[in-house]
Amino acid sequence: MTDTPEAAPALPDRLSVNPNSPYYDEALLERGIGIRFKGVDKTNVEEYCVSEGWVRLSAGKTLDRAGNPMTVKLKGPVEPYLRDAG
Repeated sequence: MTDTPEAAPALPDRLSVNPNSPYYDEALLERGIGIRFKGVDKTNVEEYCVSEGWVRLSAGKTLDRAGNPMTVKLKGPVEPYLRDAG
């Protein structure tokens, strides 16, 4: 667990996997970001914000009119971490 506090400052407050978003960071996403939401690791996170305490999770395989995944916004404690830290 000593790797998490060292890696935490390098992670942004908000990150998105959508290339059209201003919060998209391809280099960081290639390294592998893990999200722990309410103490549970989530694999379907589309976007997160630590300071506001929310995540957007993809809702199955449904798409909106623009072809983007439909999302659900959930509020709670968000803990991002680097998967390759270690």
